[in-house]
Amino acid sequence: MGLTFQHTTLGQRVLFGSGKAAEHLAGEVDRLSARNVMVIASARERPEAERVTAGISTALPYDDVAPHVPIDKAEKARKAATDNGIDLLVCVGGGSTIGMAKAIAMTTGLPIIAVPTTYAGSEATNVWGLTEASRKITGVDDQVLPVTVVYDAELTLSLPAELSIASGLNALAHCIDSMWAPRADPINQALAGEGIRALNGGLPAIRTNSDDLRGRELALYGAYLSAVAFASAGSGMHHKICHVLGGRWNLPHAQTHATVLPYVLAFNAPAAGDAARRIAAAFGADTSTAGLNALRETLDAPQALKDYGFVEGNITEAVQLILPVIPESNPRPVTEDNLTVLLTAAYAGTAPDADWTESQP
Repeated sequence: MGLTFQHTTLGQRVLFGSGKAAEHLAGEVDRLSARNVMVIASARERPEAERVTAGISTALPYDDVAPHVPIDKAEKARKAATDNGIDLLVCVGGGSTIGMAKAIAMTTGLPIIAVPTTYAGSEATNVWGLTEASRKITGVDDQVLPVTVVYDAELTLSLPAELSIASGLNALAHCIDSMWAPRADPINQALAGEGIRALNGGLPAIRTNSDDLRGRELALYGAYLSAVAFASAGSGMHHKICHVLGGRWNLPHAQTHATVLPYVLAFNAPAAGDAARRIAAAFGADTSTAGLNALRETLDAPQALKDYGFVEGNITEAVQLILPVIPESNPRPVTEDNLTVLLTAAYAGTAPDADWTESQP
């Protein structure tokens, strides 16, 4: 049978260069003829935001952001943008900050310039997420896709090595989920493979020396590729699990993704031959699980959900919330029993069930 697939490429301007964020941002604000700019950055990210925005006029600085974008905070920010006649959103920070900008854009139609300081990847997707009553809901809307992304690896230098590793593994999860997500195709699989290679090179360099700018550039490059692949392929089993856990129990985003990833890969790989071979090749390993496990050992990666506030008594509820949202296209059938086993192992940080582990690349 011939090669047949559908692929959508999102339109977005990307400016990449260490030490060039302020210059690139000023140029984009001018290009867009913006007059009333809302700059969104958390209190922790304010120093970076002030440096990046030094060359533009800020009409409204805004720092009321939180993980998983609670709906009440989103509505407050939307009102602030409308009341101040904002015509451009500039977000400087990680996934929470970019998520807030998307929440505003979703109802106002305002353009976004994203200046990431982590490897979350949200800046390159048209996916939004909001949390209400401890439930995280996500959706797709081209209106929330930033018109421009300004990448500057120097802005990630203030991100501690431990958080850089968790954030980078979150990006890696985008790559791996893109290999078998509902709209996976050869183009986003190729992007995901290159993303794995870049992250596999960049993250160990950051672990060895947190000031290694080349390692941080590789990680940013890999994070961008991972997000582009994810935006095209859609959300797979891994992200469905993590969205439920993060929204319901307010678990830290990056660490949750970093912890759950090896369990989902070990679960799916035996039933996803071509995808598993692509992942293994990207890692330069005999098998996909061996490649990921070697990287995680090098990085001293997060190990157990219990370390981040998840308790064993939540597993039954988690299973019931996750099962209905698992994509039908997942390589391996997901049942109440095997999902319980997976989450129990991820909770405790124990090795995946031996029956999950692939024997061939």
